[in-house]
Amino acid sequence: MIIIHNYTEFESHLGQELGVSDWHTITQQQINQFADATIDHQWIHTDVERAKTEGPFKNTIAHGYLTMSLLPYFWHQIADVQNLKMQINYGIENFKFGQAVVVDSRVRLKAKLAAIINLRGITKATIGVEMEIEGEKKPAYTGEVVFLYHFNN
Repeated sequence: MIIIHNYTEFESHLGQELGVSDWHTITQQQINQFADATIDHQWIHTDVERAKTEGPFKNTIAHGYLTMSLLPYFWHQIADVQNLKMQINYGIENFKFGQAVVVDSRVRLKAKLAAIINLRGITKATIGVEMEIEGEKKPAYTGEVVFLYHFNN
């Protein structure tokens, strides 16, 4: 894990891989809870028996937005940004889902500092992300997330 205290420290990582998170297993319970929270109960996510017989993956798959919603969880395993007044999730850019995440798959996040700019004392950091699926060549997704950091000094 990298530790960042200010803009200058953050900027020193421009263009570099920042790290890789731990593996996380996507369970059926997590998929079902996400379905309940988002009111998205499409059978390919929640009907285990139907997915095994009719589904293209022969099992249920995680919602794409479930895997995306794990970004803050994984990001905080990669970087500890300290000395903050506030952090704001600002945007998601150039995001593409490359492969379905089948239930019980293990996933993790790789992150790279793609861009950083100082906006009158507010740090705008663009983080290139890729969610790997254990044992698969193609990632679940690639894209960029943008955070605004208000450092104390």
